[in-house]
Amino acid sequence: MAMIEIERLVKRFGAFTAVDGVGFSVERGTVLGFLGPNGAGKSTTMKMITGFLPPTSGRIAVSGFDIAEQPLSAKRCIGYLPEGAPAYADMTPRAFLDFIADVRGLTGADRQRKLDEAIARIDLEPVLEQPIDTLSKGFKRRVGLAQAILHDPEVLILDEPTDGLDPNQKHAVRTLIKGMAATKAIIISTHILEEVEAVCTRSLIIARGKVLAEGEPLPDAAGWRFGTLEAAPGRLDAVFRQITTGQGASDQVTELAA
Repeated sequence: MAMIEIERLVKRFGAFTAVDGVGFSVERGTVLGFLGPNGAGKSTTMKMITGFLPPTSGRIAVSGFDIAEQPLSAKRCIGYLPEGAPAYADMTPRAFLDFIADVRGLTGADRQRKLDEAIARIDLEPVLEQPIDTLSKGFKRRVGLAQAILHDPEVLILDEPTDGLDPNQKHAVRTLIKGMAATKAIIISTHILEEVEAVCTRSLIIARGKVLAEGEPLPDAAGWRFGTLEAAPGRLDAVFRQITTGQGASDQVTELAA
């Protein structure tokens, strides 16, 4: 059974259609890269998967629970890092994670164990007692990631998880994601194509609210394939441009084949 199932998903804001018939599934053990230009519908889709936005039409199931009919059961299975990772500015990371543990219903020894694990895995010890409002952008992002993984969910929805992190922090987060991948279904929205190459096992490219292509890594780390298009390692940007704009197709195919 797929951990995430999406069928004919549509979201309209008045006359504007932000998501237009999107459908895909994500199995346990999959890290799905969700790619697209600004305004493509990525964040809107992720907000619908997590129950923050109701769809205009379509169906979403998480761990077998319909997000519209069984929202609490579905949301218990999800860890969500939204764009911007909002948190209470006057709280410290320790107080904020304690609050999230209460919201998630964690108690007793299991609660403390999961708090300790999340703090250690995201390396928050240096700022645990510092007000969140005074933290750097990178540490704020790490607090958001810690709350997403705190209850050890089987589904993770991560919107730009390494935004604002320095290269060492990005490497640590990517290593963490790869380490968790075997037991979870993970969706990562990102503009950083090297991140897709580093951690993802599948990828979707979305533009104008529609899924345009699905890709997977080639054997032996030889790059990525999207339909008939192939990109050598480090050259995924050319395929992305071709699929999302349709411009310079002949030049890019020649370039990719080189």
